[in-house]
Amino acid sequence: METNQTTIIKDFTAKTILISREFHAPLPAVWNAYTQSEILEKWWAPAPWRAESQFMDFTVGGYWLYAMVSPEGQKHYGRMNYTAIELHKWYEMEDVFCDENGVANTALPVSKGTVSFQETAAGTRVEFNMIYPTESDLKAIVEMGFEQGISACIEQLAVLLTLPE
Repeated sequence: METNQTTIIKDFTAKTILISREFHAPLPAVWNAYTQSEILEKWWAPAPWRAESQFMDFTVGGYWLYAMVSPEGQKHYGRMNYTAIELHKWYEMEDVFCDENGVANTALPVSKGTVSFQETAAGTRVEFNMIYPTESDLKAIVEMGFEQGISACIEQLAVLLTLPE
């Protein structure tokens, strides 16, 4: 049974939010869960919503275009632009709200971040550090329910990683 908790640390002065979790799974499995669309679709949207990939190219300069789909079929689009990758160690990205074609919605906050992976005695620790251009952008994301949403997603991933393949 998963006993770890997701830790979320907001620093409004630094305009950052850090999401940290240790999973009882080997690093390659956790890496794949963050970098392969067919696995991301299983956990990236908080239930009862689901993620639906439109396009995925996990390479430097590539991106993941996806929709979060409500039970009624309403879609909200996001795009993760991959800016640097070191296999099984970390990747850097830019996270934007967008339309179905991947065109950024400039009215909503954009973040840049690093997702890092580290083997531990019990499995793999992931730290997802996001940086926003302004304190008000970070506050807007928090007010939109980011913490509750990402916590639910990470819990779904923890369960997914404990299931037999």
